[in-house]
Amino acid sequence: MRVTVAACLLLLSVCCALTALAAGASRAGNRVVATARSSYVLGRSVNGRRIVARMLLGGTARRSVLVVGSIAGDEPGGIAVTRLLASEPALGGVRLWLIPDMNPDGAARGTRDNADGVDLNRNFPFRWRHLGTPGSRFYSGPKPSSEPESRAIEAFIRRTRPTLAIWLHQPYGLVDDSEGPRWAERLLARSLELPLEPLPDYPGSAIGWEDHLVPASAFDAELPGRLNRAAIRRAATAIRSVVQRSPDAAPGG
Repeated sequence: MRVTVAACLLLLSVCCALTALAAGASRAGNRVVATARSSYVLGRSVNGRRIVARMLLGGTARRSVLVVGSIAGDEPGGIAVTRLLASEPALGGVRLWLIPDMNPDGAARGTRDNADGVDLNRNFPFRWRHLGTPGSRFYSGPKPSSEPESRAIEAFIRRTRPTLAIWLHQPYGLVDDSEGPRWAERLLARSLELPLEPLPDYPGSAIGWEDHLVPASAFDAELPGRLNRAAIRRAATAIRSVVQRSPDAAPGG
């Protein structure tokens, strides 16, 4: 039987497509779901560094989940955790947004504040008030949302409206149960063997603003001060276990 060049090319294209689909698939239970990976530049820092969101999509997304690695430049542990999450397979039915670092200028300098000397976690508009002075640790800025980093994240969250958001911090080694969904806080605390304790609701905080926008959606997970490779892996695994839980299947809160 003669095989034409066109037939060979068609067969090759089909094989390539199947190979690509297999390479971009992840297992969710016994189902294989196609995985889409994308990166988006949400904005730029005061010094022009990119603020990047990475998206993992498993099949048809029923909900949107956000994990933020770092808002304070001197709390780098969450950056490593979210970068590890970005390298792993997608979860079926979830659009997982990962922002490893929303304060790249602070991370480059090893300081809590951004290049303007503003604590971004006091710069969001919900219950914002004047705190400190330029250069002090918790300076809230000259006005709400004065910083390009804050505005970029606000615009992104308004657009995507995540049903669940986990903001990673250091170094207290606990899960805050003061604002977010109780089921998620309890599950993450149990998975990481961390205490569940309330933290103060600070004025102008990112979580306070997001919970005002999407009630009981966001919470703070405080990682320990030092994280080795095993601890980073454990945190990523625990977060994935929380992400897999559908809100309508969760027991309250």
